[in-house]
Amino acid sequence: MQRFRQAVEARDEQAIAALLADDVVFTSPVAFTPYQGKPITAAILRAVMRVFEDFRYIREITDDGGRDSALVFQAVVDGKQVTGCDFLHVNDDGLIDDFMVMVRPLSAANALSAAMAAQFDRIQREATEASESHAAGA
Repeated sequence: MQRFRQAVEARDEQAIAALLADDVVFTSPVAFTPYQGKPITAAILRAVMRVFEDFRYIREITDDGGRDSALVFQAVVDGKQVTGCDFLHVNDDGLIDDFMVMVRPLSAANALSAAMAAQFDRIQREATEASESHAAGA
């Protein structure tokens, strides 16, 4: 998942979104229900880039077929050190169709939850605008 890692490390929002399948499912470490679709997933990832400080991937593990990857990361949220992992699956077209995030410790997960909650109105607005833009172009 080198392309995704490079896009994230470059903070290239367009490149990140381009690697997401339209039907991607995003499973958050702090929300019970997964999020469905590229617009909301891309908006969530943009918000994560706003709330994470000093983000860096420290390890990448990929299966032999290249379809499943685990990207271990470290970051800081509201002064709390976060260690987490992005679990990614790509479809036949090489686009991410399943994106699950896990984080630790609990104090960092709580800080992440609060920071993302503060972003949620903007996330929803960006996702709605992207969906309407996509529908108008279709």
